[in-house]
Amino acid sequence: MDNLFSDIERYKRNVNAPLAVRMRPQTLEGYVGQAQAVGEGSWLRRAIEHDTLSSVILYGPAGTGKTTLARIIANTTHAEFVEVSAITGTVKDLRREIEAAESRLLSTGRRTILFVDEIHRFNRSQQDALLHAVEDRTVILVGATTENPYFEVNSALISRSRVVELQPLDDGSVRTLVRRALDDPHGLAGAFSLSDEALDTIVSLAGGDGRAALTSLELASQMADPSDATSEHPVTITVDHVLEANPRRGLPYDKSGDMHYDVISAFIKSMRGSDPDATLYWLARMIDAGEDPKFIARRIMVHASEDVGNADPQALLVAEAAFRSAEVIGYPECRINLAQAALYVCLAPKSNAAEAGIDAALAEVRSGPRREVPSYLRDRHRPGSDSYGSYLYPHDYAAGWVDQRYLPEGLVRGTFYHVSPRGWEAWREESIGRERGSSCDNTGKASPPNG
Repeated sequence: MDNLFSDIERYKRNVNAPLAVRMRPQTLEGYVGQAQAVGEGSWLRRAIEHDTLSSVILYGPAGTGKTTLARIIANTTHAEFVEVSAITGTVKDLRREIEAAESRLLSTGRRTILFVDEIHRFNRSQQDALLHAVEDRTVILVGATTENPYFEVNSALISRSRVVELQPLDDGSVRTLVRRALDDPHGLAGAFSLSDEALDTIVSLAGGDGRAALTSLELASQMADPSDATSEHPVTITVDHVLEANPRRGLPYDKSGDMHYDVISAFIKSMRGSDPDATLYWLARMIDAGEDPKFIARRIMVHASEDVGNADPQALLVAEAAFRSAEVIGYPECRINLAQAALYVCLAPKSNAAEAGIDAALAEVRSGPRREVPSYLRDRHRPGSDSYGSYLYPHDYAAGWVDQRYLPEGLVRGTFYHVSPRGWEAWREESIGRERGSSCDNTGKASPPNG
């Protein structure tokens, strides 16, 4: 039960809390952004307003309002709201809360909402401990995660919950948060004003992260000189204060999370699309975040074969050299080697004939019938090989080629390999056509070897 001392303690905690915490709204009316998830008429909004929430997992990047929504639920529900840390919590802690929830439900009929922030940090045994309680509605789970729950959360828990995805805040929502914090009594209480350029900079640096925007505002306010303030003229926070408070912009990038895969995917697709500027941008995002240079080089190597292939065989050698540089040189110098290799494969003519060809051949091998090696192609170092058909040795022919079946019966040339009309690959196909045409008029004598 709250008393005078608990009120005093709450006040002291709030006074010393970061601006982003002090500005956390207590109701849906004060919640900013996420109209698609919690706007008028949405399932989540109706569930919160009518206190009929069922288990839900809130999924989205940092600073998009997941914890704020959980606090709003805590303030509006008539159910008991309890929280377990996914970082320090144990299976024992979960079982204790579940037992208390069951006792509460049986004795008073009161429901329990269990909030687990960063639920993806729970291991499988901890997530399994929640399963029956969620299934029986002994507890209503509210999980929050920055990682894709379909990969990181037990599929059984997912099937018993509703996943609500939150998006990075749009610039207008971030501006609303910042302007509100300037005037709110729990925020900067009108002691500061903010230049338009400074506001634009805060919004740009935040990158859709509301918490980051409020933290930038708070730090920038600490850089301003309070002695310049008067009752009529508050201290102005300038763009210089904002930049001083943010000496280095850190864009979101988690080397084990969704952002990691999104950025590398954008990098690969930019090389495939032959866009050098986009290739350099996504490469810079990875380098700036400290991504393993060998990981980047490996992806360039894969791309060199998958999307360039024999349209430019040199691409694979350049990519391999970049990987070697990542091994022996490392950052910061190997950034140049990575950029050179990435730009080479980006600008190279494209062909996916190697990837498409081997995948088609593998599909045939795995699902097609067993096909025998033609007798004249078999190894001749065995008894009975004298009965094999005659192998035509290409070097015995003027063009270095002779018309001969190499595929097993039932397959025809062109089944797997489809040459691209670009680069070395196209040139060789054209040259081979000319060579084979000339061989029809200038043939030599076959000489089957014993190999």
